[in-house]
Parts: sequence; structure tokens; C-alpha cells
Amino acid sequence: MSHTILVVDDEPKLREVLAATLQELGYQTRMAESGMAALEQFDNDPVDLVLSDLRMPGMSGQQLLAELRRRAPNVPVVLMTAYGTVKDAVQAIKDGAFDYISKPFEIDELEATIAKALRMYTALSDNLRMREELEGRYRFENLIGTSPAFHKVIEAIAEVCESRASVLISGESGTGKEMVARAIHFNSSRRGGPFVAINCAAIPEGLLESELFGHVKGAFTGAVSARQGRFAQADGGTLFLDEIGDMPSALQAKILRVLQERSFEPVGSANPRNTDVRILAATNKDLREAVRSGAFRSDLYYRLNVFPIHVPPLRARREDIPLLVEHSAHSLAQHMSKAQPSFTPAALRAMQDYAWPGNVRELQNCIERAIIVAKGNVVDVGDLPQDLFTQSPAGHEAVRIPSNLDAELDRLEREFVLEALRRTSGVQVKAAELLGVSERSLWHRIKKLGISIARRATT
Repeated sequence: MSHTILVVDDEPKLREVLAATLQELGYQTRMAESGMAALEQFDNDPVDLVLSDLRMPGMSGQQLLAELRRRAPNVPVVLMTAYGTVKDAVQAIKDGAFDYISKPFEIDELEATIAKALRMYTALSDNLRMREELEGRYRFENLIGTSPAFHKVIEAIAEVCESRASVLISGESGTGKEMVARAIHFNSSRRGGPFVAINCAAIPEGLLESELFGHVKGAFTGAVSARQGRFAQADGGTLFLDEIGDMPSALQAKILRVLQERSFEPVGSANPRNTDVRILAATNKDLREAVRSGAFRSDLYYRLNVFPIHVPPLRARREDIPLLVEHSAHSLAQHMSKAQPSFTPAALRAMQDYAWPGNVRELQNCIERAIIVAKGNVVDVGDLPQDLFTQSPAGHEAVRIPSNLDAELDRLEREFVLEALRRTSGVQVKAAELLGVSERSLWHRIKKLGISIARRATT
């Protein structure tokens, strides 16, 4: 897409020559004879760059710059001046100009300056768009689920997002722990800062320290230059330590120090560096058990567990599945440039009955596959993966089907009666109470099953 440039100059001939030259370079151009005329045009139809003379009657180029900065801080302004003093240049840059060029100038110089300014404008626009998309994706209304279990998660995010407290997010793989961490960040006062994530289980132990804290040149073999770590990258924002339960013990001690002292030392350096980072951590392990077994430091656990949030597995919030299906189908269909499909009641029932061991991540993969497989705009049972029907529903273990149901029921009944009689030393009145049946009913079962009662029950 061609960029649009607004040329502002009180000299008609120069204004027209510049506009024609820029058009030959592939840009769309507009012209204004004064600062006020330029603002009026900009308010009606913004442009990608403003090229303005510095000295103009009425509103000067510097005054125009100040007004443009107020209206659109990201739009670059290049100033032209015949009075190319260092003082003018420094003041123009201080006031927010991208650059300035002195008259007379070469077209090559103008072209290079404008190209550089527009590259910066495009990068800033892309970053802003991505940030707005991320912030929008993690607004509270986009956290999908109305079940009581998920409502507790949303309430917890709302309670903790504005504090500086460390948060420990627990839950099975695929439940959306990083989604919770991002929601905390983008709904906090740190939303303008970076969100940096690192998976502690995905990086070899020998490299993890450098990844977290960075290193100086020559710190180890292969360190040919200094490198910034994740703590430095996240300064002023949030650092998300995913799968912290897999972090080696030596590094646990260093993370604890950062939490206590708000400083760290890059690998190979003895100079501490201050950091303003909020720590959010996540794990799919039972860290309490890891603390008891000595696999995880208790002092670090208590530092991280200031505000715990547990993300429930999908099988514990099955009533949310239709909402998640609709939301994911909409997003995936847009990404795949397809119309959003509808799901038949039978397909939704099958999805609600399934255990989802991979949780929300597995559900999203299932929906993506169904959109690809479905012949039309309706997803039916036949479009779903066969795993939904070959595995046991609702998270239960697969049930063994007996070859003789009557014999199996007799066996189970016999075991229960024998256990009750053993616990009561063969006293049938007490055994009947334990089983919740009448003494007469128990007597009939003992006769039917051929159980002999002596001092203690036997077979």
C-alpha cells in the first residue's frame, strides 16, 4: 500500500515540485500552503508523514509540529529549513521531529530521510496494532466461561491484577495458564510494559541461567558478545515463568534472590543490575509435594505462592464447552479465511461427554480439524476425531465389560458382605447396619452366596 505524504510550504512552486517528485517516487501526496491549512486537512483525512517548511507566516513549522504531536504522536514529521543551524536541528528533534533537512537539498537525501521515517512509522503502527489485539484478546469479556469453576478464576484475576504480588498459577497442561498470566498483565498498571514468557522446562539446564539473566562477553565458551536476559527484557513489565516446577535447584536460589533484592547479576558479571519486574509463575506439578520431597525450595514456593490461582481442567467445566467451541470456531475460521461453521447438538454433546485430557488446547485442535474436514458449514459427529468416541467419557477410566454380568455382580456382592462381616467379627446385626440393609436381607445374601460364619467370617 502506498504511503500518503502531506507537503506543507508557503512557496507554491517549491510545494508543487516536491509533491510531483514524491509522486514519481511512488507516494501519494497532498499539499497545504500553511500550518492551519495542513491541520485542517490532517483532521479530515490523516496521512502517514508530514513534510513541512520550518519558517512559514502565521503558524510556523515548529508550532505545526507541536499540534501534530498532540493529535497523532506516531506520525513522523520531517522539517525543511534554509536556516540549518545546529540550534534549529537540536530544537526540532527535541520537539519531536523525526529529522530535518537543509535547503537546498538533494532528492536522494530527501528520499532516504522519508523512507527511514516511514519504516519507523510502519513498525510503530504494527506494534500498536499487535498490542491492541493482545489487550483486546485478554480483556475480561474475552475470558470465555460461565461455569462456577471458571468464574472463580476470573474473580481471582480481577482481585490480583492491580497489585505487585507474585502469582502462582497451577493447573494441568493445556488449561490456559499463560492466558491467565497475560490477562493479569494486560489488565494491570503494567500493561504498557513488556510481557516476557519463558518455559523453564523447554531450555537445557546449562542455558537457562543465561536465558534468564543474560551474560557478558566471554562469560563462557561461545559467548562472543554480551546478551540481554529475560529479566532485563521484562523490565517495567511482567516476566512469566512457565513450568517453574522443572527449574533446577541452583537457579531456584537465584530467582529467590531476585524476588528478595530486586536485582540480578548477568552470567560472568559481578555487577548487580536492578530490575522492576513482576513475577508470574505457572506449574502443572504439585509444588507442595515437591517441597515435601525436597525437589523445590520451600522459601521460593512461599515467595511465589503469595496469590495462588488454580485453573480447572476442561472436564471440570464442561458447561463452558459450547461457548468455547463457538469462540474458537469464530477465531479459527477467520484465520483460515472460511465461514464460521455451526455445530450440531449431537456434535456438542459428544464434545461435552469427552474427557479432554489435553484440555482447552486439545479442544482447539479438535475444532480446527473439524472445520477442515466438514464438507459444508455444519460440523456433525462424523467430522469429529474418533478419539472422542474410543476413550472413556467425562474423565473416567475405561470400564472393563465382564463376560458374565451375573457372576461379576455375585463376586462384588460377596466381597462387600465378607468385608462387613470381618469388620464386625461376624456379628450380623452390626454387619447389616454397616451395609445399610436389614438383618433379614443380609441373612438371605449370606445363604445365597454360601458364606459360612464361625467366630470370624470365612469363605
